[in-house]
Amino acid sequence: MAENRYNESGNWLERAKKVLASGVSSEFRKYNHPHALFYTHGKGVHLWDLDGNEYLDFTLSQGPLILGHSNQEVLEAVNAYSAQGQLFAGQHQQEVELAEWLNRVIPSAELMRFCLDGSEAVQTAIRVARAKTGKVKFIRFEGHYHGWLDNVAWAISAPSPEALGDRAHPTVFPWSQGLPPQAQDEFLTLPWNDLELVRATLKDRHQEVAAIITEPMMCNSGCIPPKPGFLEGLKSLCDQYGIALIFDEVITGFRLGLSGAQGFFQVTPDMSIFAKALGSGYPISAIVGKKAWMDEIASGRVIHAGTMNSCNPTVAAALATVRILERDNPYPQMFALGERLRTGLRQLAAEMGINLLVQGLGPVVHTGFMDRDSVSEYREVLQYDGGKLKRFISGLHDAGIRVIGRGLWYISSAHQPEHIEQALVKAKDVLHRLNHETL
Repeated sequence: MAENRYNESGNWLERAKKVLASGVSSEFRKYNHPHALFYTHGKGVHLWDLDGNEYLDFTLSQGPLILGHSNQEVLEAVNAYSAQGQLFAGQHQQEVELAEWLNRVIPSAELMRFCLDGSEAVQTAIRVARAKTGKVKFIRFEGHYHGWLDNVAWAISAPSPEALGDRAHPTVFPWSQGLPPQAQDEFLTLPWNDLELVRATLKDRHQEVAAIITEPMMCNSGCIPPKPGFLEGLKSLCDQYGIALIFDEVITGFRLGLSGAQGFFQVTPDMSIFAKALGSGYPISAIVGKKAWMDEIASGRVIHAGTMNSCNPTVAAALATVRILERDNPYPQMFALGERLRTGLRQLAAEMGINLLVQGLGPVVHTGFMDRDSVSEYREVLQYDGGKLKRFISGLHDAGIRVIGRGLWYISSAHQPEHIEQALVKAKDVLHRLNHETL
């Protein structure tokens, strides 16, 4: 039986539940297949669990491992710099070198500050926008994820497209219990990729709005590129009304290129958030931005602080990561592998008559089941067949292919053509069984 493959992890999970809430330290680890698993080691594109099961990994630990697991250069850089000290409560040289590198390659990175995770950096950007504009609200989009703190933990999910109601005044749903209702007063929510609706909203309410925050490519709910002109339109509107355009590049940063999505799409925001792939699995994020906005922090008008910010191991990991990416330029191969995976999955679905929709850009791929040719906003994503996707992802997992549960596949610089072909062989078998209702 497949479930017997996970017995040892199951035993440790029961032990963990006695001391960890639900046995995990992050909510979505509970939803692995068939339950939260315990892992022992990872190397390159492979990962092993406590039962000795080996996986070809396309989760990259939810995105950070753009160089694959246990990159030797990164680990050596972390060990060497940590030997000089872990945390000084002061400045150190590699912190400046990392900032100089980001300043050189990211269009919006005139000044920056380092934090520990994306959620924290997002809040910093919102605070800066409010300080500079004197206004409170920000516009965010349905299905976009900007962290789990109170004022952004809304409009991430919904029970159905119909439940969202009117496009111009959507119903927003809390992502968690325990959110203060007044947090809804901080934002306006709109469907993504609808520039005319943003334009109309700002015409009526720009006097309330300090910022627009968006994923430049929608990655957390489906994988949806911006429509032509959408990002450019947001930038033009923000300039017109003197409000901040914030790109949340926690996922797209260094995945679509060294300069992030802003370089790829040739649209420079006022501020941006980078995390995940920046640190190759070590906790670091950055808020970067134009000097005119970041001077709010530089002047001390906006307080940004954190005891653990830019500690030696995280900075060393990030500096090693970006230098490797620049030196090796893995992007042509990662883009080619992403396209091969998308094409291969589409061909398999067409051959079997399965309604598998495959979207994405570069080394980011999304799979879901629905009777549409494409999706362009969250309301359409909600039409996916969630049960069918769960069976597909679980079947892949039992076959040794690890994919993020919401159907998202990431490709790293460590993936090679043979890994994509191996995944397609496994996917063919899983789709066949899914088609014949044996999963």
